[in-house]
Amino acid sequence: MYKQIILACDGSEHAIRAAKHAVHISTLSKEITVEVVYVVDSRTAKSDIIQGQTNIETISASRKDRLKEIESLLQQEEISYKITILHGDPGNTLVQYVNTGDIDLVIVGSRGLNTLQEMVLGSVSHKIAKRVKCPVMIVK
Repeated sequence: MYKQIILACDGSEHAIRAAKHAVHISTLSKEITVEVVYVVDSRTAKSDIIQGQTNIETISASRKDRLKEIESLLQQEEISYKITILHGDPGNTLVQYVNTGDIDLVIVGSRGLNTLQEMVLGSVSHKIAKRVKCPVMIVK
């Protein structure tokens, strides 16, 4: 049975669907903890600064706002969770983070917010599925 689940998300509709699956799986056991991981890539960080968000606390708060719906889903079912915000290339950063932890399952949406990056570099979900050492659930 799973004890530690990583929910990789970016606030997209696919991430919301992935969160619903994480909630469903997590209701099977009170021992399951979900770690919601959001990776800030350099393009996102630059756009925040360009839009006038230069205060670190404001930038962090705006990122957490994207995760509020997911957080609400977890709270409604009283699932143990935490939110982790990382910085770097989303695919590579998630792979490294997952592979250095004691993770039982990664759940990720099939597509994220940045279609152009996906076409050029390959999808985050594809990178995760190929490179992590634990099972991966990709949600359409």
